[in-house]
Amino acid sequence: MSSAPSLRSRAALLWLLAVVLMAATVIYQRRTGPTHPLRGTVALGGRPLAYKLIRSEETVREARVAVPDAGQPATLVWRRFPTQEPWTRTPMLRESKEGRTELAGYLPKQPPAGKVEYAVELGGPGATQRIPAADPIVLRYKGPVSTPLLLAHLSMMFLAVLVGLRAGLGALFGPSAPRRLLAVTLACLTLGGLVLGPFVQKAAFGAYWTGFPWGYDLTDNKTLLMWGVWVLAACVAGPRPRRREAWPRAAVLAATLAMAVVYLIPHSLRGSQLDYGKVKAGADASDAVVTGR
Repeated sequence: MSSAPSLRSRAALLWLLAVVLMAATVIYQRRTGPTHPLRGTVALGGRPLAYKLIRSEETVREARVAVPDAGQPATLVWRRFPTQEPWTRTPMLRESKEGRTELAGYLPKQPPAGKVEYAVELGGPGATQRIPAADPIVLRYKGPVSTPLLLAHLSMMFLAVLVGLRAGLGALFGPSAPRRLLAVTLACLTLGGLVLGPFVQKAAFGAYWTGFPWGYDLTDNKTLLMWGVWVLAACVAGPRPRRREAWPRAAVLAATLAMAVVYLIPHSLRGSQLDYGKVKAGADASDAVVTGR
């Protein structure tokens, strides 16, 4: 009689651990990658000034760059990326937003996958503080994606991570490969990554698929790799338990580890980028997008 509650307790603990690991994955993905805001602190006039500068914007509006008003002038310095165009310098103006005063400047709208590099200079002549101090920030434009489509895509991908982690924990601590969890993980990856993902990509950058074999988009290739590893695990595990479960359990555990490694790679690396050289030569912007940059 005591074995059933024990099994349920172990299953609950494994689900709880999977939720914690998934939450850590979501937080990591939110704070890494080239499109998430750049956060930092700079010393200005002997006082720390915290900033958050955007690195992604939609093509339907100008990109608003803002820093807290520290009582000193600020200049937005920018140019299209990657080009050798001269830098444009635009004074930033005071604006009130959500009860606080900021110095704001605006970057012009660009086509999907177009990029702009920029920096903010604080202070007057002879005492200028540059943010960031090293390389300029690169901001990428993307087309608007409908909220229902984006939520469906993200929900399926995060559910795949949750169930995949739980499947790996089940394979590690259980007597057999968790085939139902394996099937659910594969179904979520298929729907979220290979069905909904291309529609998100099309809305944002004008192409359904820019990974292998047609391109070098790292996000698409990561999705394809994860999906392939879970397909392989399903083939090794088979539909029913076997007398010896060592290989099925190892296959599920390997697929989970592969998924974890993939999600440790920041999102949107080596993605779509507009080649301004091709645009300048007369190509339409939709035909001048390259991947793997």
